[in-house]
Amino acid sequence: MADLDQREWLLTNGLGSFASGTVSDVRTRTYHGWLFAATNPPSERTLLLSHLEASLEVQGKVVALGTNYWGSGRIEPTGYELLRSFDINPVPKWIWGDDNWQLSRQLVIPHGLVEPDKGGDKGAFSSLSPFSPHSPTPHPTLCHRLLIQYRYEGTEVAILRLRLLIGDRDFHHQQKASPELHFSQVLLPQQVCLQAILGGRFGTPWHLRWTQGDYRPDGVWYWDYRLPEETQRGLGDREDLYSPGYLTVTLKPGDVVTLEVRVGFPEPQPAPLSCETFTEAIEAEEERLSQVFGWDRGEQGDKQENAPLSYAQSPIWQQLLKASDRFIVYRASIAGPTVIAGYHWFNDWGRDTLIALPGLALVPQRFDLAKGLLRTFGHYCRQGLIPNAFPDVGGEPFYNSIDAALLWIETLGLYLEATQDWQFLAEQFPVVQQIHKAFVGGTRYNIHVDATDWLVSWNARNVALTWMDAVVGGEPVTPRLGKPVEINALWYSALCWLSQWAERLSQIQDPNSSERLAKQAQRYDQQAQQVKGSLQKFWNPKLCYLYDTIELDDRRNSQIRPNAVLALSLHHCGFPQEQGRQVLAVATSSLLTPYGLRSLDPGDPQYIGKYQGTPEERDRAYHQGTVWSWLIGAFIRAWERFYPEEPLPFDWQPLLEHFLHDACLGSISEIFDGDAPHQPKGAIAQAWSVAEVIRYLPKS
Repeated sequence: MADLDQREWLLTNGLGSFASGTVSDVRTRTYHGWLFAATNPPSERTLLLSHLEASLEVQGKVVALGTNYWGSGRIEPTGYELLRSFDINPVPKWIWGDDNWQLSRQLVIPHGLVEPDKGGDKGAFSSLSPFSPHSPTPHPTLCHRLLIQYRYEGTEVAILRLRLLIGDRDFHHQQKASPELHFSQVLLPQQVCLQAILGGRFGTPWHLRWTQGDYRPDGVWYWDYRLPEETQRGLGDREDLYSPGYLTVTLKPGDVVTLEVRVGFPEPQPAPLSCETFTEAIEAEEERLSQVFGWDRGEQGDKQENAPLSYAQSPIWQQLLKASDRFIVYRASIAGPTVIAGYHWFNDWGRDTLIALPGLALVPQRFDLAKGLLRTFGHYCRQGLIPNAFPDVGGEPFYNSIDAALLWIETLGLYLEATQDWQFLAEQFPVVQQIHKAFVGGTRYNIHVDATDWLVSWNARNVALTWMDAVVGGEPVTPRLGKPVEINALWYSALCWLSQWAERLSQIQDPNSSERLAKQAQRYDQQAQQVKGSLQKFWNPKLCYLYDTIELDDRRNSQIRPNAVLALSLHHCGFPQEQGRQVLAVATSSLLTPYGLRSLDPGDPQYIGKYQGTPEERDRAYHQGTVWSWLIGAFIRAWERFYPEEPLPFDWQPLLEHFLHDACLGSISEIFDGDAPHQPKGAIAQAWSVAEVIRYLPKS
């Protein structure tokens, strides 16, 4: 492995904490480090431990195993030249070696959420939905920790030195050495306690302990690490790290040393740390995943019947489901489950969660998780809008989305189709009615139904309310004011759901409510039919495609964007067969790539084929041609509707190769360049990208 392999790996703990780095062990991003602790789950992610800089002394010769980029342009040391292998499964493992020795290192972050009285299923979150009228909110135990294990093989005794490189900074920013920044350390038997002090303010306390070795305090700053990925992104690309000291371990052939990093002060009587602790952590995680997804149940009677996925034993599926679980996290501010939109830098977003929910929760039959997420968003519905983001501490959620409320109805419908949970429908139907009333009567951002055609319109300058939400200098790049096509397709599907649900509830509610609900069902159906007729305003016979937006002055935007495909992909579709086929023909020739759909036709004058440059340049390219892999799900849904007998014109192999061997090993990137060879860009692991592959790969 003589090359500097900059593909990435990712570990998470279900609380928002994570570890990440590269195959060659060189840090290239602000977001690379061994412990970013989400001190207010899943937010306030703070770099505590960057890494351990390792060297090995064998027969009097000292070999440096680390690899660093420096501001001077040097790469030093060059430990990657001794790297013999790397494996990601079940946890990241590096092996360095020479003629007469071999040293391996493994990392694992144990799941950090321990629920009371849960019987071990720490992934379901069923009891963590705080708005259940039937049970009080439990108080789970939250734990952020990292385990590291080194194993030595050789012909001679060796000395391993591990120098701590640490920080205390927000995960978006680099650390700089400062006379005001100090790190206190308290040395105890087989452990050291560390805490930053900046201007009289104390940082996050944490401690490191080990199974063998001698620690020596030796405070020193290491200046001017270079982060080349940030250079390419036009962001700050220099970092200083502090080393409080180093650990020296004498290793005989076959020896193992295990270290544990844990947030907080040491417990009075901690659990013993041994070489087996690391193996037990891996086994515990495998057991947790097995309980969540039904793996390895064999021929265990009725348990096999309840296994969520008939294909659960497939290695590729186990990796996909494992990847999906990384996005499911606990949010302290709502005491319930949420979904991280992507790593490294995203938090949880309403739109992303609702789009990803079928693949993350319905396909693997994590119905309690799905129900908890839907209930949480429904609880926070205000003026008919569903939150697009939750605040970290106090305050109201953010409601800057026109589609989240309609996506909530669509996803609720998919959940009900999968579970037949009509009691939950009865519980949530008032929220559904609130959304309908707000859209018809008007709500924030001048979102309202146009009385002339019953289409949904909006008009609010300097905001972006659809999924194409990039804003540069206070101006949306793709404003889409007026009547966007996929919003009105969602509105039509929502009205169909409302009619269906009111009819269903009229049959199971008390007689006093039945007649009223039956009349409501008829009214919703009439409105749906009116909207269906008005959807023809989006048909562009010249291009045989759908207009992207009917603008405020009634002009039509004829750009070829994937929103037309989204409009065809919903559970209830308001467009006829011939139009759907023509739209898909255009989308196949103009938008479809091996990794998803472009956000704009390459023939458009506004098309930007590469996502690169400064933050402003990248934001301008974000929805102007960049490929979004999550859109492949919408394309497949539409294709199966309008071409049920035709083979899908999409080869899964490139996307699966990307998942297994490219960018972030074992996950799927947020976006790709619009131009070939479609280099992966953006977040290295994106929830809806993974979710849509899970949702549709079995059907291909």
